[in-house]
Amino acid sequence: MSPSLTPPNTVVSRCAPSRRGFTLVELLVVIAIIGMLVGLLLPAVQQAREAARTMQCSNNLKNLGLAALNHESTTKTLPSGGWYYQWYGDPDAGFGPSQPGSWSFSLLPFLEQNALYQNGADNDVETVSGTQKAGACETASTPLSVFNCPSRRQPKKYQISTTVLNSDKPATGAKGDYAGSCGSNSSSTATSNSITSHSDGRTKVKNKTWSISSHNGAIYDFSEVTMGEIRDGSSNTYLIGEKYVSPDKYESYTSYDDNGLYAGQDSDNSRSCGTLSSLTIMAPMQDRKAYDGTFQFGSAHAGSFGMVMCDGSVQRISYSVDASTHIYLGARNDGEPVNMN
Repeated sequence: MSPSLTPPNTVVSRCAPSRRGFTLVELLVVIAIIGMLVGLLLPAVQQAREAARTMQCSNNLKNLGLAALNHESTTKTLPSGGWYYQWYGDPDAGFGPSQPGSWSFSLLPFLEQNALYQNGADNDVETVSGTQKAGACETASTPLSVFNCPSRRQPKKYQISTTVLNSDKPATGAKGDYAGSCGSNSSSTATSNSITSHSDGRTKVKNKTWSISSHNGAIYDFSEVTMGEIRDGSSNTYLIGEKYVSPDKYESYTSYDDNGLYAGQDSDNSRSCGTLSSLTIMAPMQDRKAYDGTFQFGSAHAGSFGMVMCDGSVQRISYSVDASTHIYLGARNDGEPVNMN
């Protein structure tokens, strides 16, 4: 047997070495460091989420622009702005000035939503039947995500307030966050085109006796703008963009956002850039509480809002855009050069 290497009279300890725990101070320091890291990380996460929402919003505009260009390829005109806010879309009326509903209704077949577009079709454009009213009400109550900015509100039913002349009145309905560019004039319809009876509207359409609008944009009441009429160039003319809405009114309604997604010409679905003759801008704005706004473009995003041009390209426009540039981009035929940089 090998001799033991342990010296005589040596006691071997079998106790585990002692372990030292965290002190209270060390624990507080660790918690403080974690808190600082979380504080630094959260803004980055929020910025990443907002960047993703902005990208989705721009993608919505891109899809609307492509639908509008497909509409133009099919009908030879850009979508019309409709008659007046008291009218919803009528599938029997087709496209152009005869269509009482908004540009968003006219785009439905080009957004793979033809079934929704055809709701209420009764093959009779001269009368307003119960079938048409029920179908128009169903369409007005159907939200679509392509019409809503994810930074502002979800595609769901919201409170609306309007007297509809060719539809049953929906209790709640779809709203949109994008508006057609009527150019550099007020987007409210001239009194002479405030159609209040179906027979009056149909007579004006058949005889082409509606009043020629003073709007000089791409989409407005009774419009039938061709690409040839975009004389300033399709890449230099607004088509559709984000509209201003006060955060206080996202869930409820206000005078410029109360008639729903598919209603005809009104500030719900049409916005202005200002006045061409005086170069007075209708300043675009980021959504802010306690400011109701009127007819301007804007968005829930910081720094800029999205616009799709008449060539289908999407641009981010600064809220501090030069007044004349913004107005010239809204007008399709002012003849003035613009600098997008």
